[in-house]
Amino acid sequence: MDVIEVLRMNGGDGDSSYSNNSFIQRKVISMIKPIIEDALTNLYCGMNFPKTLVMADLGCSSGPNTLLVASELIKSIDKIRLKLGHDESPEIQFYLNDLPHNDFNTIFRLVSKFQKNLTQPMEPNSSLPPCYFSGVPGSFHTRLFLNKSLHFVHSSYSLMWLSQVPEMENTNKGNIYISKTSPPSVIKAYHEQFQRDFLMFLKCRAEEMVSGGRMVLTTLGRRSDDPCSKECCYLWDLLAETLNNMVVEGLIKEEKMDSFNIPQYLPSHKEVSNEVNKEGSFVIDCVEVFEVKLSEEDAQGTNMGKTMRAVAEPLLLSHFGESIIEEVFTRYTNVLKNHLSLKDSKLVNVCVTVSMTRKG
Repeated sequence: MDVIEVLRMNGGDGDSSYSNNSFIQRKVISMIKPIIEDALTNLYCGMNFPKTLVMADLGCSSGPNTLLVASELIKSIDKIRLKLGHDESPEIQFYLNDLPHNDFNTIFRLVSKFQKNLTQPMEPNSSLPPCYFSGVPGSFHTRLFLNKSLHFVHSSYSLMWLSQVPEMENTNKGNIYISKTSPPSVIKAYHEQFQRDFLMFLKCRAEEMVSGGRMVLTTLGRRSDDPCSKECCYLWDLLAETLNNMVVEGLIKEEKMDSFNIPQYLPSHKEVSNEVNKEGSFVIDCVEVFEVKLSEEDAQGTNMGKTMRAVAEPLLLSHFGESIIEEVFTRYTNVLKNHLSLKDSKLVNVCVTVSMTRKG
């Protein structure tokens, strides 16, 4: 699997689009708002009240959440400016990054309306900063920007995606991700791939960020030290169950199933901190672990099926082909309904947020 070519969220604004099925991600953006505001306040004051700011949102995806991040950052800057009694707003260059097959067109169609809304003041004496947007296609596991050009970097619910499927030589039979039945070699391969990828991410950002620049990263993660814990694997295990049933019925070839693995790793806060400290270019300001509480409606099988389809469909489509996709997600939704209706069944969504400063 060439992850750069196939990894993307479902585009557009249809029933199975990421745009209409990213409610969890939207909640997380609101939850980490105080951490972002604190990082921006320290950045703004440390730069002695800058006239220009360059920001990047890495793994921005598409839809309303993309511009929600931009809106929160811009409003925070204006709030800080007003609090400190400054008359002039800094100009902001905002880079939106994701892999080349991301639905950038949907983002760009929304930007014009978004910029018009920015001209409407939120409160007396408020004057939101002039803001200029650019799309930057490419992997954040590589260099994307000029040396020492970024003041602030944000990423939410993207860093758990790996640059490639770990090399396992079909040893993860019957699974599509780390599972309780995965051999130790598979778990080790996933962990080492995460370490390589996150270290490369940090090295690239260290070159691109100015001294004293701030970075706030949020990834889907886990509380447990066990990478096979239910909080990591539950939804992927149920998808594997669906696919295995289709193998038994002859709808999917067994070799196709055994060669499919999800390029994702959900780290603990310790694993995130270890890699930041190992790379050495950043000082960790804070690390927080949040459990995202889902409403009863959000946690229903039908809605969770749509959410997972918005994320996983492009990966399955590239590997298994289009002919079985509807059947896969119809069955998967039914499996989710059955499991989530059980009394002791609980969906756990954990995220790890780290705020850090580029060393001088």
